[in-house]
Amino acid sequence: MTDKKINTVRLQEMSRAYTRSAALFSAIDLDLFSHIARGEDSVPKLATKLGISQLNAERLTTMCVACELLTRDGEQFANAPDVARYLVKDMPGYAGPWMLFTQPDWAKWGHLSEHLADQSPPTQIGMYENFTVEDARRYHKATYSIGLGAGRHFVRQVDLSSRRKLLDLGGGSGGYSIAAAHSLPDLTAVVFDLPPVTIMAEEYITEHGLSDRVSTQAGDFTHDPFPQDVDVVVMASNLPQYGPELIGQIIQKAFHALVPGGEMHMVGEMLDNDRSGPLDAAIWGLAESLSNSTGLAHSRGDCVRYFTQAGFTEVMVHEFIPSILARVSGTKPAI
Repeated sequence: MTDKKINTVRLQEMSRAYTRSAALFSAIDLDLFSHIARGEDSVPKLATKLGISQLNAERLTTMCVACELLTRDGEQFANAPDVARYLVKDMPGYAGPWMLFTQPDWAKWGHLSEHLADQSPPTQIGMYENFTVEDARRYHKATYSIGLGAGRHFVRQVDLSSRRKLLDLGGGSGGYSIAAAHSLPDLTAVVFDLPPVTIMAEEYITEHGLSDRVSTQAGDFTHDPFPQDVDVVVMASNLPQYGPELIGQIIQKAFHALVPGGEMHMVGEMLDNDRSGPLDAAIWGLAESLSNSTGLAHSRGDCVRYFTQAGFTEVMVHEFIPSILARVSGTKPAI
């Protein structure tokens, strides 16, 4: 049996992976996919609608076909199924802002080695250290739609019918709380996040007509007291932003905030126990070096240990979004 020949193809593809991101970002910025969905599906039509030359329209569409974002039949283009669902404006699942979420970090990633060489003491809250209300609005414009979708998925996956008060740690735009309140008319929720974020969250909560049942509490959950007597705690999509010691402290505080018999759920990008992947968790962990936070990628086993050490029982790991997010749950023993 002949060994597979070793070559540079994989490494070359990885070294130029940023070009795929650039093509996707540009296609979203120019609204290429929406124009194609409306029938403006040839190079001449797209050039006119996008305000670019036919030469550049040919270049961009060729790259998008090679990236399998588009298909081509002669001179006509069509969106790939996932593109048609998530990257066409005015469609219910439009996720363009989320796909552009990391675009502002583009320049920082180009200087990753310099960030890695930074020996200054890391901060607990990294990029949020000087967060403003406008920062929060820009940030959560990108995360809102995907967060609300994740919240709806959470409510479908977890039976909260017996719960009455939810604490949403680092809840951002309030997607999980909004989804839970819509689904469960007897549930109230508190979104606990930094002061600029809660101002923005209140706008989304009001938009959904839930101000009577979903409130906000401004604070830094890494050191400020939690609301008490809650029977369910959710901490979603902020796991890699914090180091092991701090995550352990947060989960311990959540344990004390819960009534006996209450439950906690942590949804996040988690490594497999052998720490060989998935890639998404590793990316978010490495990204924390850009803001010099204490954060890193945690494994599923790490998260189970944090829960167990805090006193939770019935600790389990559940698939949430395969290869992207896992959910760890635990129960506070009833007295």
